[in-house]
Amino acid sequence: MQRYMSKRSIFLTTTILLISLYAPTYAIDLQPNDIVAPLPNKHYLTLTYQNSENTTFYNNGSVVTSKPYGNPIINTNAAFARVSSTYELASLPGVSYVQLPYGSITTAGSLTSYAGDAGFGDISIASAIWPYSNRETRTYLGIAGYFLAPTSRYSNQTVFNVGENRYKSDLQMGFQRPIIESVDGAIAVDTMWYGGNSQCAALCGTPSTNKSLTQKPLTTIQAGPIYRIDPIFTVAATYFYVAGGATLINNQYQNNVVNTQRYLLSGVAHTSVGRLTLQYGRDMEIKNGFMQSRLLNLRYTVEF
Repeated sequence: MQRYMSKRSIFLTTTILLISLYAPTYAIDLQPNDIVAPLPNKHYLTLTYQNSENTTFYNNGSVVTSKPYGNPIINTNAAFARVSSTYELASLPGVSYVQLPYGSITTAGSLTSYAGDAGFGDISIASAIWPYSNRETRTYLGIAGYFLAPTSRYSNQTVFNVGENRYKSDLQMGFQRPIIESVDGAIAVDTMWYGGNSQCAALCGTPSTNKSLTQKPLTTIQAGPIYRIDPIFTVAATYFYVAGGATLINNQYQNNVVNTQRYLLSGVAHTSVGRLTLQYGRDMEIKNGFMQSRLLNLRYTVEF
């Protein structure tokens, strides 16, 4: 067995850990009060714009500056359209949604020679149920399942693709309750499972030959306070710890475990024309991959 991988191979195989940043989700990020059980028989349209930038490349905790990592820049822009419906199932609150993304990936700096991509991403569907909800005490326990299907265009000849050419599923549990009068505390844990990509060519370092790419489960813990300033404005801060997700190529372990800490700050305004959310976040510490130096989300939700 080889004692080390080539620098190009390290780049290509680690990039897969970031593909989910360009697709609908890296982890299942919950919005402020997503854990609050919804009222039944409601329908919502949510439109989201997302912009992110990834820069410095890390390999097992160390910054890599050799070619092509001298000045890596990966910019992504994405728009998401989501339709949600709420209901009751066996007298328990529930919600389901369908979401379709459209995005673009562009490279700059020392990654300019790597082609980007643009187009529709992979469609996702989700359902959640609340085994326990108490509006009087503001205490909620919810369980959600997510499924993502490879419905987008995919090229095995390029490293960067908006779609992933594989199925993904995720199971999440969240709990929220008051800390003090106007502040709630929320915590959620989810694990994502990945199907295989049997058409991994350029991404796996062999542009002329397909290989099989698989990935270990990825677990995320997210927690933080939610402060309701008044009936209109709410702010929140969320800390994320992400672990797992190492990849295998033709069943050969790639030694690229995700170990990331990041944060997300949210401001929400409940207006007469809908709910507006503005978010900013970034990575604080990572072990493998390109550090996310900026994440901006602008979200609008309206009932119809």
